[in-house]
Amino acid sequence: MSLTVKVEFGGGLELLFNNQRVHSVTLPSTTPSSTTTTPTAEPTLSNLISHLATTLLTDRPELFIEKDSVRPGILVLVNDTDWELEGEGAYQIKDGDEVVFISTLHGG
Repeated sequence: MSLTVKVEFGGGLELLFNNQRVHSVTLPSTTPSSTTTTPTAEPTLSNLISHLATTLLTDRPELFIEKDSVRPGILVLVNDTDWELEGEGAYQIKDGDEVVFISTLHGG
């Protein structure tokens, strides 16, 4: 079984993803868990970020990802809500979620 998530990039981030602003991303409905008590877990926003970095990111990964998260200066919205209010990377993805990544860092 899988989950479909609408992912959108703005503020120039779309240039790192083959110049495509909107993507429909399919994730498995369960992922390997890092805990020993549960063999699988629902995918999290961190899983989505990792998936985006390994499958869709086409240019300059250092401008999108830092360690296991997005780099500072990227606003992340989950269903129009700041991801900080949703638990950041620990947020469990649900089928039909909309995740938006917007770079707030611009040259000038």
